[in-house]
Amino acid sequence: MIQFGTGGWRAVIGDGFTRQNIRRIAAALARRMVRESCADQGICAGYDRRFLSKEALTWFCEVLAGEGVKVRFVNMSCPTPLIMFTVKQLSLPYGAMITASHNPAVWNGIKLFTFGGRDAAESVTREIQDAANMLDETGIRDLPFDQALAMGRIEYLDPRDEYLDSILRQVDTEAIRKRRLRIVLDPMFGVSLTGLQTILYTARCDLDVINDRHDAFFGRHLPAPNPDTLVDLQYAVREHRADVGIATDGDADRLGIIDENGRYVTANETLALLYYYLLEYKGWRGAAVRNIATTHLLDRIAAAYGQKCVEVPVGFKYISAGMDEHDALIGGESSGGLTVRGHISGKDGLYAASLLVEMLSVSGRKLSELVSGLFDRFGELHSAEYDWPLTPEKKEEIFRLVMTEKKLPDLGRSVEKTSFMDGCKVYLNGAWVIVRFSGTEPRVRIFAEAETGQAARDLVERMAHHTGLPWNG
Repeated sequence: MIQFGTGGWRAVIGDGFTRQNIRRIAAALARRMVRESCADQGICAGYDRRFLSKEALTWFCEVLAGEGVKVRFVNMSCPTPLIMFTVKQLSLPYGAMITASHNPAVWNGIKLFTFGGRDAAESVTREIQDAANMLDETGIRDLPFDQALAMGRIEYLDPRDEYLDSILRQVDTEAIRKRRLRIVLDPMFGVSLTGLQTILYTARCDLDVINDRHDAFFGRHLPAPNPDTLVDLQYAVREHRADVGIATDGDADRLGIIDENGRYVTANETLALLYYYLLEYKGWRGAAVRNIATTHLLDRIAAAYGQKCVEVPVGFKYISAGMDEHDALIGGESSGGLTVRGHISGKDGLYAASLLVEMLSVSGRKLSELVSGLFDRFGELHSAEYDWPLTPEKKEEIFRLVMTEKKLPDLGRSVEKTSFMDGCKVYLNGAWVIVRFSGTEPRVRIFAEAETGQAARDLVERMAHHTGLPWNG
């Protein structure tokens, strides 16, 4: 069965990610567009570097064209935020991207976007999901790709210049030119290299690049920028004596950072630094929006500037909605995705990387100094995150324990409140811990944040023991 999660539809290639299911989703989307009388306005569609991505997009677009939808086909592997930008720029009703983002290489999937370039709401993806699951393959209409091209039902589109120029207009390239930073880029075998090189060379940065070839297995690593996957980047930063190392995930909507000493800067720290930079250095004002598993350091920064921090469920569509509702300045998540008011509604690793380089240039300080200065002013908070594979039986057991029966372990601190908005989050005196089920994989995750890394790990351990999950620290 096709099932959309927090980041679109994702499945294992050859199991759930099949030509039949791709065609079903395309037909369900096309028929929705026909009902909404927007088929002629059309859709922008792109693909990343994963195995089968271009072929999958071809199958997808053949059905869209056959069902009467105008398709703008980005005929090169590209970042997900480029598709979101194009949907917004051309005022299109829908967009689609073939990607499984940061999932393992054996996965692929489809992300859907709606007007304004935002992640499709759950109500939209649920309707498409249910309609797709009911479709009979024999009733799906299609057009061979070359025929659809000749008829004008599909047309090629290259929106790279507009997208990159938009980012360049939003960052202080003159300040970056003066600083002349040395940067190591790690696209993690994904799709960010051309875009980031263009932006940073335009701003006269000195660049070294690793992991830039096309490798559908992502160097046999998870294409997610985290401490376990960025060892090569840490080494390269030290070897080249660079000012910063920048990595993006497989489809370039998430960011990972290494400081000048080779230390991994957490996504929480990066998000907090950029919010502080926008408030303190640029003088902008506005709320922060974070998901329920992201640092409360944002709350402290917001309060210091008379702003508020809004908490939403996991899934960037909720952050985008919160940004709109509160006219927020920044929105982000602990997995490395963020957006800023005035850019696209979704997360964008290229824009975030450019803004971080601007921050280093304008401040004139080293990245390690900016992190320590942030902690000196607002207090230290450190996070811990662990995840486990999950069987349906174990998922039901944990759900019953923490969500239905609402049983909590002894966490060694006083409990201020508990939230069941998305998983079970326990707010403690100076800390918090949450257990929640992944919306993109069959896994359960426990996050915690406290004044030290050890204190955060202790909270994770207590919750793991409570839920019967194996713990080896």
